[in-house]
Amino acid sequence: MSAELDLTRLRVLAAVARTGSVTAAARELHYAQPSVSHHLSRLEAEAGIPLLQRAGRGVRLTEAGKLLASRAEEILGRVEGARRELDALAGLRAGRARLAAFPSALATLVPEAVRQLTRDHPGLSVGLLEAEPLEAVAALSAGDVDIALVFEHTDVRHTRSVEDLSRFQVTPVMDEAVHLVSAATSDPEDDHPTHGLASTPADLPRARDAVTYPAQVDGLAALADAEWIAGCERCRADLVARCSAAGFAPRIAFETDDYVAVQALVAAGTGVSLLPGLTLRAHRNPGITTRPLDGAVRQILALTLGEPSPPARELLDRLVAVGREVGEQQHSG
Repeated sequence: MSAELDLTRLRVLAAVARTGSVTAAARELHYAQPSVSHHLSRLEAEAGIPLLQRAGRGVRLTEAGKLLASRAEEILGRVEGARRELDALAGLRAGRARLAAFPSALATLVPEAVRQLTRDHPGLSVGLLEAEPLEAVAALSAGDVDIALVFEHTDVRHTRSVEDLSRFQVTPVMDEAVHLVSAATSDPEDDHPTHGLASTPADLPRARDAVTYPAQVDGLAALADAEWIAGCERCRADLVARCSAAGFAPRIAFETDDYVAVQALVAAGTGVSLLPGLTLRAHRNPGITTRPLDGAVRQILALTLGEPSPPARELLDRLVAVGREVGEQQHSG
């Protein structure tokens, strides 16, 4: 062998072996046919042995050509793999991951995931966008973010669900319980709130007829006469769907996207509500009491368009790890 083998010429030989002709190889590689012939001639000179022979109006690989073509595929694959690994390493040194997430996730899962990411890869930066699921999906589809963190009520479908997840690569992050939330009331004999919660602050009104759910609630049907405080548009749709399944239409007294405000209104005795676990983890008003609603689950999902970039993959892995830890704490608590 008189010279080192050139990678471009190996790529040409592999294309001829794969497509069966010089013309087809030129078409696949977007080369002019004379250029392909030139590369093959130069490769034969470098190899020091014939690699092709004429076969009618075409060419056929010799035994040496077949051997080198098979090795060429392996060599080119290894080179491409090394290039991807180097690109990934460079991306993790000075890359950026962009995430869209809803408020309660931004207040709970995201900070710890970002902390771990920047600790392990100080050169990475993270861009955050607060967005409800449908807006996050739109940002992902437009290429404005790399990851959309969304939630889906998997047991009750409604019109504000993200209807088509098949367009995305979906990574489950965690499942969280949906809770019934009402005002904490005090037992007049022991002056301690029911359900084992701390006493309500003195500056919150504690009317004896505050809206609460019974000590033993068997589903939502027992709350048919209660007034309700609804959350974001998708949470409101979920509330209406769940109450409808229980046989009644909820009387919604207030609506607000702010889960802190929802809890304050509940604590003030103006109604009851449904809140998912992350909102209670992000903030808990001492004037409320909560109870998981049997069988009610909200699933947290991370959506990407195909395989994420190395920085986005690192952030995604940490979101899943944090979600797993939060989910374990939820079940143990």
